[in-house]
Amino acid sequence: MATHKLIFDEDFEEPFTLIAIHCSEEAYKLAYLMNRHLNFRLKRRHIDLDFSTEGLLITFPLYDFDDVHKYTRFSLVANKCKSVDAGLQSSGGLFAEMFSEKATVHYLLPELKKVDYFLKIYSDFASVPLRKFLSEINDIKQVISAYTIEMDAIKSKNNLIFD
Repeated sequence: MATHKLIFDEDFEEPFTLIAIHCSEEAYKLAYLMNRHLNFRLKRRHIDLDFSTEGLLITFPLYDFDDVHKYTRFSLVANKCKSVDAGLQSSGGLFAEMFSEKATVHYLLPELKKVDYFLKIYSDFASVPLRKFLSEINDIKQVISAYTIEMDAIKSKNNLIFD
């Protein structure tokens, strides 16, 4: 009996641009600063981006802005999520209980651990004024640096699917 093998060579990835942002501010503060300096209207989604690994639910705050006039969508997401595991250990005595906390940091893109935030830009047009966006982001006083990332360097691209 003959076996038939179907090969699907089409790559239907939506092209997007990814900007890495180094900033020590909280996500809501960075979204506010970007709204103010870049004339965005980033708003936090009602449901965060979440993953479950090792029995933990890890959530990353996600802010979106759809520019309907330029047919462009901007998504700001944090790269780091800190989770605290609390444990209570009893040694068998009446008052001898030990309380311990262990903080672990989880990353959206583990290969880029030094990046604090990502700005994902998806546009229906072929080009987006990246130099303008990068210079305006770098002009924000609280931002340390911002630069584009080559998509070939990212191994965990599936973590950047927000819909």
